[in-house]
Amino acid sequence: MRHPRPRPRPRDPIVVAAAPRTPAGAAGRGRGLCWGGVAAAFAVLVSVATLAINRTTPTASGSDDRPAAAARPSRSAPDEPPTTPDGSAKPSSAAAGAEHSKEPGARTSEVGAPSSGSSVPASSPGSVRSSGPGTFTTAGGGSGTVGRGSRLLRYEVVVEDGLEQSAADVAKQVEDILADPRGWTADGESAFRRVTGGTPDFVVRLATPGTVDRICGRYGLDTGGEVNCSVGKDVVVNLRRWLLATPVYAHDVAAYRALIINHEVGHFLGHNHVTCPGAGEPAPVMMQQIKGMHGCVPNVWPYDREGRLITGPAVP
Repeated sequence: MRHPRPRPRPRDPIVVAAAPRTPAGAAGRGRGLCWGGVAAAFAVLVSVATLAINRTTPTASGSDDRPAAAARPSRSAPDEPPTTPDGSAKPSSAAAGAEHSKEPGARTSEVGAPSSGSSVPASSPGSVRSSGPGTFTTAGGGSGTVGRGSRLLRYEVVVEDGLEQSAADVAKQVEDILADPRGWTADGESAFRRVTGGTPDFVVRLATPGTVDRICGRYGLDTGGEVNCSVGKDVVVNLRRWLLATPVYAHDVAAYRALIINHEVGHFLGHNHVTCPGAGEPAPVMMQQIKGMHGCVPNVWPYDREGRLITGPAVP
């Protein structure tokens, strides 16, 4: 007897979902978006790496102080030159260092003029010679010793050849500045004597902006044709600052010359930059006054008439 074959059980239908239709060109756009993301990520990584390198690579900058000191034979970085009429500092990639100022009409403090009381009119910018031969004439003669300190520092004064300023006249101004009782002799340690020849402890050089750039640049400083510096045994004074001062001192260039000498000789003595101690206080000579007064009043002397050091918080 034949048994009937069992009928197969119905299977669940297999549903094959159709892939969604892709508009023409969509696949290409998808690949472009993916690679675009990779490219963007790569660009970000490159930017981060570049930033890290730049932040860890030392750079030299120009004193009065504009660029920051790069080589330690230099005691100062040049300071920023004046750039805006209201005394605000203008960002500059060239200097982190020139004498390297500001509030028009700012009053000069009681200690704002050299002991000679002389007033030197400012020259016009166009009258300042921009470069010179790089050779110098040394002021003849010498001076007596000023100051009672045990550390006697002998110095020469030299002026670049071809300038209208005579070495003898510049030397007399430097002598008066260093002999002032409010100057560095008030530290009780320093004494100064101007000499001619021999081996001076330091040399005050008045030079054209181009020559200043070359001298200071050998030590990694960028003075940008504008500011002064103190490097090695040289206190280098920029002719532009010697003649034009800054807006704060435009009415009393002789006072600004005292600030230049006291600031840069201060670096030679080992003093670093400080900032304003408080509104209405005298600005320390080791403050980069050319970058702004920050509430302080003009002052060009390291010490006051009572022999107290005029200083402020150290600049990091």
